[in-house]
Amino acid sequence: MKFMKIGTKPDTFYTQEASRILITDTPNDLVIRINNTTYHLHRSSLVPKCGLLQRLCTDSEESDTVTIELNDIPGGADAFELCAKFCYGITINLSAHNLVNVLCASKFLRMSDSVEKGNLLPKLEAFFHSCVLQGWKDSIVTLQSTAKLPEWCENLGIIRKCVDSIVEKILTPIAEVSWSHTYTRPGYAKRQHHSVPRDWWTEDISDLDLDLFRCVITAARSTFTLQPQLIGEALHVYTCRWLPYFKSNSHSGFSVKENEAALERHRRVVNTVVNMIPADKGSVSEGFLLRLVSIASYVGASLTTKTELIRKAGLQLEEANLEDLLLRSHSSSHHHRYDTDLVATVLESFLMLWRRQSSAHVSSNNSQLLHSIRKVAKLIDSYLQAVAQDVHMSFTKFLSLAEAVPDIARESHDRLYKAINIYLKVHPEIGKEEKKQLCRSLDCQKLSAEVRAHAVKNERMPLRTVVQALFFDQESSSKGASSRLESQELGSRGKEAPRDIHSNMHKLHLGPAETASIGKAKNILEGRGKRGEEKIRSSTDPKKMVRKGRGSEHKHHISRDR
Repeated sequence: MKFMKIGTKPDTFYTQEASRILITDTPNDLVIRINNTTYHLHRSSLVPKCGLLQRLCTDSEESDTVTIELNDIPGGADAFELCAKFCYGITINLSAHNLVNVLCASKFLRMSDSVEKGNLLPKLEAFFHSCVLQGWKDSIVTLQSTAKLPEWCENLGIIRKCVDSIVEKILTPIAEVSWSHTYTRPGYAKRQHHSVPRDWWTEDISDLDLDLFRCVITAARSTFTLQPQLIGEALHVYTCRWLPYFKSNSHSGFSVKENEAALERHRRVVNTVVNMIPADKGSVSEGFLLRLVSIASYVGASLTTKTELIRKAGLQLEEANLEDLLLRSHSSSHHHRYDTDLVATVLESFLMLWRRQSSAHVSSNNSQLLHSIRKVAKLIDSYLQAVAQDVHMSFTKFLSLAEAVPDIARESHDRLYKAINIYLKVHPEIGKEEKKQLCRSLDCQKLSAEVRAHAVKNERMPLRTVVQALFFDQESSSKGASSRLESQELGSRGKEAPRDIHSNMHKLHLGPAETASIGKAKNILEGRGKRGEEKIRSSTDPKKMVRKGRGSEHKHHISRDR
């Protein structure tokens, strides 16, 4: 931090009640009133250096005491006192912290070289240009101090010059960054020969007021040389700095009662940050967007802001991880732990975009779209496993989220089965019809052998789901046996083997295996009563069982796709 010292005399001002008086043998003949403070001074010291006081004292007699009110002086009484001390030759210390106020006050008092050579104003301007603007933190501190006098600083060009200086340093090549800066990210330790991180500047500018921060970011973006990811990182750091609950993922982060003024400040931060997010996909992380969506709802951000946030979050939902989705609900009307409504809304936005792209893109791009939606499906199924453990989790919301994922998205149903099983275990009170509704989305053919074996023995599952799991488990075993038989026959018969493969397959599918599977089903379901036995008897024809199961599932899939 740069400092400038002017004057050599000791400070002889003292306070008496609401007055500031200078210890001297000369009687006071100039009274300056600034709001609630009164200064008792001398015209002989101040008038020669202050053009404004020269004009105001023109008509007064030398023997009279002149009283002047300067309530509108920029910087107030503190800035005026520093100017007055300069006139007396008393030592004053100037830095980026108080420069702006004194500079504006001296401009107001017209303390220029045209009034007297070696005056205060040109000294301050020289210090500003040659020292303050050359330093990184000096420029930021000075810019921040302009927030109290925005009109004066705008007219004097102080804001523009500070912003230009800051942006110039931000765009400096990493190898040439030699000035002190603040960087306290986890995992980063400063060493003597440690390279400067690309986002070295983000923490320091996060100290700026919102409007000044926006000026710096806008100016930096207008150069078209700063990467969108760096802009996004600056927005992330600023949001963490000014939204106290942004990094908190607990109820306590939202339970603190805030007054309307605090909510308004936070609302302005959210609206402004969202407007500054670069359009480039990946400029900010998905976790950052989801947290912003949650906070935007809490602070009452504008509908435009929330809509844009949801669109951006849906655009890159596939980049999220489970922790990003586990956002606590802060609504007083919700008893469940997690904000499933937020996840459902973002998922809906993603699916709308996915369907639009699927219908517009040619087949060469379908593999990428398929990969994208399957990645999201795995994420949602993992999320369902997490929220299923909440005893207050609504059945309707859980079911709706499970059914929102298209059939094509789930390559395997293992994760979905585990989520449903957890929900049934944690919510034993739900009825048979609700269990059936939950398992409608479950395709037993897409379960792994291990999970199917678990489903067969799972008493929490509906009877029909158990039977289907058992049959497909046996069918899978039959296919494995037929494949081995086919291999043996091909080895022994050579080219004649293909003629008998279908007949052997037919024998395998319709032979004793099905009888064995039905017997096994009876044994497993024996504990469920006569009603279970009657149902299993009506399902003894494997072809009808599979055809009936697949038909109902197919109808359900069509209705959900619509």
